[in-house]
Amino acid sequence: MLKRYALLIATNFAVLALVSIVMAVLGINPSTYAGLLVFAALFGFGGAFFTLAISKWSAKRFTGAQVITEPRNEAERWLLTTVQRQAQMAGIGMPEVAIYDAPEINAFATGARRDASLVAVSTGLLRAMTREEAEAVLAHEVSHVANGDMVTMTLLQGVLNTFVIFLARVVGRAIDGYLSGGRDNGGGGIAYFAIVFVLDMIFGLFASMIAMWFSRHREFRADAGGAQLAGREKMIAALERLAQTYGESTLPKQVAAFGISGGVGGGLKRLLMSHPPLEERITALRNANLDGSSVRQGVVA
Repeated sequence: MLKRYALLIATNFAVLALVSIVMAVLGINPSTYAGLLVFAALFGFGGAFFTLAISKWSAKRFTGAQVITEPRNEAERWLLTTVQRQAQMAGIGMPEVAIYDAPEINAFATGARRDASLVAVSTGLLRAMTREEAEAVLAHEVSHVANGDMVTMTLLQGVLNTFVIFLARVVGRAIDGYLSGGRDNGGGGIAYFAIVFVLDMIFGLFASMIAMWFSRHREFRADAGGAQLAGREKMIAALERLAQTYGESTLPKQVAAFGISGGVGGGLKRLLMSHPPLEERITALRNANLDGSSVRQGVVA
């Protein structure tokens, strides 16, 4: 856990340092609204894309996932051949296939490009699921990759980050100016930074709701894509099996949204969930029109 937070802090400082250097070289003044918008965009998109660029590395490190290079047993050979077949059907490059040690039934996909991704399954999944159910889970994750979900979520997060950073500081300046009676304190007073901190939290909460709404929509598409690649009944059976440990996850936050198992909750917590409730996913899958659009072949991502 401490390693995850240390990496997050180090990433933010690295992005901030890079953005500051770029703005200094280009002569952009962040005290102006135009300069502030450029700063917000560079920091917002820079952090999002840096996280995406190291997503495979960080996922392997934080989950302890072991990539299968040479299959050691029949189960590993089956995993490789199944993912290879599904990747060919979806029109993507062969992902790395890995296994990570975790008690819950789960799997995830990550990676910056469709042709250089990672698909990993938990040992809990291999113990609890039948081959048909596991095949559907793998198809679900391959669909995430084929649909370019990692890049799409990164772009959305970059836009949201930009607006949170920009609006918090614009509104912070206005409130600070009002409270100080219009006196110019250079925009660096304690009150200003306290206001911006609070606004970052408030706007960030709304931004998270938007990102999680899109994540839930994306999950329905991946379920339908999994049904298209592996079969509707297999996908439904896999989701029903997930109920055994649904809501339990040892995945780090960076990849949890791309796992097949989500959280549980209602009210405000539901707005911040990356996955829809299982019963909604199963109902949607039973009624889905599997016309081939659930797996977007040929999307550059």
